[in-house]
Amino acid sequence: MTYQNVSDKQPQPDPAEKDAFFPSGYSLSQFTSPKSDLGGADYPAPYKGAKKILMIGADERYLLTDNGTFFSTGNHPVETLLPMYHLHKAGFAFDVATLSGNPVKFEYWAMPSEDQEVQGFFAKYHPQFKQPLTLSTTIAQGLDNYAAIFIPGGHGALIDIPKNKDVGAALKWAAANNKFVISLCHGPAAFLAVGHSDMYRGYKICAFPDVIDAMLPDIGYTPGHLTWKFGEKLKALGFEIINGDAISGTVHRDRNLLTGDSPLAANALGKLAAQTLLKEVTA
Repeated sequence: MTYQNVSDKQPQPDPAEKDAFFPSGYSLSQFTSPKSDLGGADYPAPYKGAKKILMIGADERYLLTDNGTFFSTGNHPVETLLPMYHLHKAGFAFDVATLSGNPVKFEYWAMPSEDQEVQGFFAKYHPQFKQPLTLSTTIAQGLDNYAAIFIPGGHGALIDIPKNKDVGAALKWAAANNKFVISLCHGPAAFLAVGHSDMYRGYKICAFPDVIDAMLPDIGYTPGHLTWKFGEKLKALGFEIINGDAISGTVHRDRNLLTGDSPLAANALGKLAAQTLLKEVTA
């Protein structure tokens, strides 16, 4: 999606839903790019085993804001595709699941329009994004074939995922079985799905700052303010968000949690995840 008026800070109407909006032209000019950084995706000794990675995608598009408008959202394509690209290059295959089994929703307005490598990779996985597995069914069939869980960002990760019992069950399984969890930006809101568990108390992670979310309506990125602060709730669960109030592409590993702060961290998180899994996933 292309917006010609990059000085306009008014959110752009989404014609598919009443009172729903895409980001303004100005905000897209500041926070998206026609090309992405895929540097370092070179893994001469890729993984040869049978373990896959389970990607849990957002299947809801419309996030209600405090003034009654909807933000037309989903998973951010850069935050989804760049980590997947690195892990794919490192030899890991993916299964894609959503809570409902409905298609993964994307913030397609953030797709790097001039990046043929990224768009080609999106096309490769589009059949799975379009017809994903249902998370509850996947859990019922057993998760032993997975080496990691990947939860991408985008504001769509704030809808339903943080309070979903199946997401909580998958995360508890990962912790109990020494499996990796990879997430970035708004994706770590999924960690709230473990409820009142202390399993993450003392962990250090990266995540998109609440203070920046609060600023987004001023530039028309979102049409209103969020109705809750996911970073605040993560801190109450025992997390320390090490990037504070800034986004600079920071990534971090604490035990088996691999996290990044924003789309700026997507490539670095992909490298960190690929290098970590290649070193530690042996079966």
